[in-house]
Order: sequence, then structure tokens, then C-alpha cells
Amino acid sequence: MRLKAIASLLAMSGSSSAFAPAELSSRSSHAPASALSATLEAILFDCDGVLADTERDGHRPAFNRAFKENGIEEDWDVDRYGVLLEIGGGKERMTGHWDEVGWPDCIPEDVRQDKVKSLHLQKTDIFMNMINEGAIPLRPGVLRLVDEAIANDVRLACCSTSNDKAVSNLIKTLMGEDRWSKFRIFAGDMVKAKKPAPDVYNMAVETMGLDKSRCVIVEDTSIGLGAARAADIKCIVTKSAYADREDFTGADMVVDNLDDGDVSLDTLASLL
Repeated sequence: MRLKAIASLLAMSGSSSAFAPAELSSRSSHAPASALSATLEAILFDCDGVLADTERDGHRPAFNRAFKENGIEEDWDVDRYGVLLEIGGGKERMTGHWDEVGWPDCIPEDVRQDKVKSLHLQKTDIFMNMINEGAIPLRPGVLRLVDEAIANDVRLACCSTSNDKAVSNLIKTLMGEDRWSKFRIFAGDMVKAKKPAPDVYNMAVETMGLDKSRCVIVEDTSIGLGAARAADIKCIVTKSAYADREDFTGADMVVDNLDDGDVSLDTLASLL
């Protein structure tokens, strides 16, 4: 394993552009595996709030723009959206909001489900354009940990309630196509029950043939933490914009971000 990691390092040093466009962290991101980190089989990342702080400044304004373009008098401010994040999934979030406050007159009851789906697709397109325009950067330490995992043959997955195309686009755009190719993506409506149900994590484990006892989940919300715990997989929480609203009791580790917490493969392996 150690020789393989060193060989990977040498190969990558001769082609530093392979993982463009994202810049490498100034910290070493290709440390060879230790005996401890060799016990780690896979890292299962959430997307929104973990890879990038997308909820407050990405999805929220994208929803609001979709509402406006459809003549819907709705504008979710920062505080209201924080409350709505207690509902997993964008379509479910709109439905829950309007079930509570009343549905817009322009959405008759017999077309509500179809309209919510179309609004969500439109919101996703708006959000993806924001990613393509570079409006939302990766969170600190994400790229470093991903590169360390790739160099040491630790498998990667992204498990999210967001639209699978949006998740894929975010990873490919912000990390580069080579890094994106190392990820398995489990997102959107691939499972019937969304977080805090464990379904998306269980699907990742089963599809990839992983050992749960050798995996670590990276989450940012109490809903995501609940899904990790229900799946019986170790979980580290990286606080995001709405962290002050969250209860992270039961997390195996909580950090402000992956860099400030000095999170490495060894750190994750120590949780197993």
C-alpha cells in the first residue's frame, strides 16, 4: 500500500495539471498511507454544506429566482431557509413550506406535484449556472482530503438529497474531471426515503461493496448526522453556515472545517 501510494505521488508530480481547475492546498495533500489510515476504506461525503457552503448563498437564491420567474410571490430569507433545511430534499422543502403557510393561488391543487417538480428542475439549472460561473467555492480542506484519499486508494462517494446532475456538476466543475471520475454519486431521487433515513448511505455501501466499519461519513447537518447514525457508520461534522441551529450530539467528531480541524486520513481512520 505504501509503495503504491509513493508511486502514485511520483506519477502525479509529473502531471500537476491533471486535476485542474482547482488549486491544491498549500498543505501536503498526498501523504503516504500510515498503518492507521490503511484501515480506512472509503469516505462518503454529503454535498451541500460539506463540499461547498451552498445552502444559504446557492440553493436559497436559486429557489427565489425560480419563484420570481414563475410569477410566484415568495422570497425565502436566510432565517426562513434555515428552518426549511430541517426538511430533506428541495421538492419536499417547497411542499412543506406551502403546506404550512398556504399554497400560491397560481398553483392549483391538481397540478401542485407537477409544478413543484418543474420548479425544482428550474432551480437546479439556475444553481448549476452559479457553480459554472464560480460563484460558490469549495470549502477549506476538501480538495486536500480528496487528493490524499485518491493518492492512497481510499474510495470516494458523494451521498446527497440534491439533484444528481447538480451534485455531479459541482464536483466536476470545482474539482476537475479527473477527481470527479473517482467519485460515485448517490443523489436526488435514487432512494425513496431521504435523510435522516439511512437509505442513501446504505445504497452507497451496498453498491460499492464497502465494509461499514471501515467507512467515515462527512456531514454538516443534524439531518445528515441522523442518516449516518441510522446507517451505523462513523460521522464527522464540518460546521456550515447554519451550524448554530444544529444539534450535533452523537457525532464522532465536530470541526469548523477540514483545514481548521487538521482532518486527514489518519484523523478519519482514528474514528473507526
